[in-house]
Amino acid sequence: MHANLASIMPQIVATWCEQDGHDVTFICYTGRESITDEIPDDWDLVFISAFTQAAQLSYAISALCRDRGAVTVLGGPHARCYPEDSAKYFDYVVGFADDGIIKDILSDCCEHRPVGMQLSASSQPQFLPGVEERWKYVEQTLEKAPLIKLVPMIGSLGCPYTCSFCIDSEVPYQTMDFEVLSNDLRFLRTKYKRPRVGWHDPNFGVRFNDYMDAIEDAVPAGSVDFAAESTLSLLKEDHLKRLQRNGFKAILPGIESWYDLGQKSKTGKCQGLDKVKQVSEHIALIQEYIPYLQANFVLGLDSDAGPEPFELTKRFLDLSPGAFPGYSLLSAFGRAAPLNLEYQRNDRVLPFPFHFLNNNHAMNVKPANYAWPEFYDHVIDLTRHTFSWRAIGRRFRAVRTAIPRWMNVVRAVSSEGFGRLKYYREIRRRLDEDLPFRRYFEGETTDLPEFFRERVKHDLGPLWHWLPKGALFHDPNAYLNAEAIPAVTPLTLKASAPTAN
Repeated sequence: MHANLASIMPQIVATWCEQDGHDVTFICYTGRESITDEIPDDWDLVFISAFTQAAQLSYAISALCRDRGAVTVLGGPHARCYPEDSAKYFDYVVGFADDGIIKDILSDCCEHRPVGMQLSASSQPQFLPGVEERWKYVEQTLEKAPLIKLVPMIGSLGCPYTCSFCIDSEVPYQTMDFEVLSNDLRFLRTKYKRPRVGWHDPNFGVRFNDYMDAIEDAVPAGSVDFAAESTLSLLKEDHLKRLQRNGFKAILPGIESWYDLGQKSKTGKCQGLDKVKQVSEHIALIQEYIPYLQANFVLGLDSDAGPEPFELTKRFLDLSPGAFPGYSLLSAFGRAAPLNLEYQRNDRVLPFPFHFLNNNHAMNVKPANYAWPEFYDHVIDLTRHTFSWRAIGRRFRAVRTAIPRWMNVVRAVSSEGFGRLKYYREIRRRLDEDLPFRRYFEGETTDLPEFFRERVKHDLGPLWHWLPKGALFHDPNAYLNAEAIPAVTPLTLKASAPTAN
């Protein structure tokens, strides 16, 4: 992960380990370092936190560390989504983690092979160490960030909404200690003249007044810059005024669909073009108060059919030129959401290597209402419209402040815009010209096309040689097949345990 996007939980696990009396080395791996050089030979226990996109990378690092004598633990979203596969390559695989689970692992610190132990707390933790407690690890991470440095904070876990594709949809919403939040903001102002904070809440501001009271109690209005992911339903004008007053510079609301999720977008039963116009008016209101806005969409939902969903998104972009769109291809991440069981029962989930499951480089759910060439034709057309020079220019002129203006330009001409369009065109070409490639997309074969294998090999570099045999492949129906099997193994502790480094 880029340093400004690095997650909080690795910092928290490092803090818990240190508080338990262990010697801790912390590495934020952004992909630019030589990870083989950063890993010492004398680690006893290695915790790795990873999104699914980094699964093959994590498997290779685990193999390297095991070869050097370490016991390995996987946590993070991939461990929650694909515990069965992860257990082949780690001694412990952790779903929900709290300090009790971490202490149990530290006490046990044993090899569990060939299949690792699957562990999980009964719920998300009720308390997390704040920024001040984990500052040494925050600071190490931000040293790798560019000029703009975002301090990660979190005020809540879970989500009150029930988006069927989301990993947080069935996690009960809870807030963290607001007093800790206030103290952390005071602490940050002793470290930076004007701190920048990125909120990692799945939906910031559900308990809006409590959040704002905590912020206003801690720091003078506008003395800290904030960015947060939220929902349109929470972004009423009185809330927007308060956000602006308290230094919120970027907001990332989820629109997702022009046909579903009206509760989240505050559009009720409104659909299609009517929803486009209503949402566009709301976006215009938000941008009167918040300089930077990213609007998030999911492409390929079962409610979509024909060209209309894509044409509606193009219409939205024309009506809201200042909004930067974030597109995600519909993906089913293992156990992430109950809807994935339905996809698996209907044999719609494809075994794309985890490396490509970043919501953009592979859509591992066969679309309900599109043939693959038709779907990619629409995706390419929308992407071309979004990142045309005309659209880039209109977006530049529609945003009033300098940093957001140029950030939009950089994102458009980078791998996120131009690069993604080039990639989609290559996929589309191969769907026509490469029969084994097309058969893989249709689910007629599980033989991995060389195109994907070579990309993983290139991206892993020297770690490719540490990737365990068979680690490019996984059972796409593991969630369905394991329904009747307990997913969590109780941990039996030894009578005595060595100290872990």
